[in-house]
Amino acid sequence: MTPLALGGASLDGAAYTWITGLAHRAPHGLNTAVAAWSDYGLALFAVLMLLAWWRARRRGPGAMATALAAPATVVVAYAANDLVKSLFDEQRPCRTLHTLTVEACPGPGDWSFPSNHSAIAAAAAVALLLCDRQLGRIAAVAAVLMAASRVWIGAHYPHDAAVGLLTGGLVAWALTPLAHRAAPAVARLRATRLRPLVAAR
Repeated sequence: MTPLALGGASLDGAAYTWITGLAHRAPHGLNTAVAAWSDYGLALFAVLMLLAWWRARRRGPGAMATALAAPATVVVAYAANDLVKSLFDEQRPCRTLHTLTVEACPGPGDWSFPSNHSAIAAAAAVALLLCDRQLGRIAAVAAVLMAASRVWIGAHYPHDAAVGLLTGGLVAWALTPLAHRAAPAVARLRATRLRPLVAAR
């Protein structure tokens, strides 16, 4: 199947150039911080999922099953988003519009639509919201900031980030509730030597 060529510039190219123009005029320190977040911020979601697992040890088997399923849900969301990406040949906006960007433009063939970073962040946020609302609220804000940072540094159009958020969020919303089916298995683990991994006591 031949991928569809998507002309992102006609959708929100003007918004992209306005945002990258703001970034070009922004203080160097701000751009350095945004770029660092964009490149390494996904690690925060891993830490939040680890915290969700730790906190779930004091709750029931269903909560633990949901916490344990969160990383797998994120992997599935990434795969789904990458499948969507493979159906479209959207050049990176920094290649199509030739604007000055905070980070170097990815090479040819590194397609832009939708944003993998945004999908991963959104999947983690939704999975966490359904597992631990307190941590989920932190992750939700972080997911939006991750999506925004991808546009700010020039790697994506706004619609790339938005669709990435939507894809990751929908996959996690559909899959996370299924984790409760593993609650009986978690309950059985609490009666084994693995109990410290799934229960606080």
